[in-house]
Amino acid sequence: MNILITGASAGIGEATAILLASRGHKVLMAARRKDKLSGLAAKNKNLSFDEMDLSKSASIASFVSRNENFLKDLSALVNNAGLALGRESFQTSELEDIRTMISTNVTGLLELTRLVLPFMIAKKSGHVVNLGSVAGRTAYKGGTVYCATKAAVHMITDAMRMDLGGTGVRVSTVGAGRVETDFSKVRYKGDLEKAKSVYSGFRPLKPEDMAEAIAWVLERPAHVNIQHLEVMSTDQPNATEIAPVL
Repeated sequence: MNILITGASAGIGEATAILLASRGHKVLMAARRKDKLSGLAAKNKNLSFDEMDLSKSASIASFVSRNENFLKDLSALVNNAGLALGRESFQTSELEDIRTMISTNVTGLLELTRLVLPFMIAKKSGHVVNLGSVAGRTAYKGGTVYCATKAAVHMITDAMRMDLGGTGVRVSTVGAGRVETDFSKVRYKGDLEKAKSVYSGFRPLKPEDMAEAIAWVLERPAHVNIQHLEVMSTDQPNATEIAPVL
């Protein structure tokens, strides 16, 4: 398969790219950190890369134009890129943080998917996998905008699946609870102590756990569509509760 993965320079995106490439799939990695992508691509001949900033329409359009040959035989798009910024209450949050979360998590996902879908529709097959989150169905204090963006991703997936009915293109969400990545480091803007505390005292999911789940969804037969898959740590019974083994 030819697979495009956004946000592939770290975390779930990186782990998924490495796993799929190891299984023989051709993976095009997209992210802002071109230097990190270059280092990853050097490790496996099935990995290629190009720079893209999902918060900028011009960057998305340019990326698609440059990679048209790869996209003409695209089997799957994994919309993994996304971020949270801050844990302040909404009324004290930064407007720029709000705009960045919405432009990356929602608008960028929509713009890229809209440009890529014609390639899939033309070959009457393909798969769009959107990375959702438990935060998309359970709100929490300090997560107003991030939770809203992930709820949007879940609803976009469900509606898009109906729009694409009869085209042969599958659409899925894969969501998760707490996964130990740079997510919290970004959210807390480099405060490593706060970021580390998010994953302390229990066994969080690892990026490789989510990579396995995404690969399983992608590798189902063409007539099988996994509508929504949610993966949680055994020690996280729901979105807001941590209950480590005693």
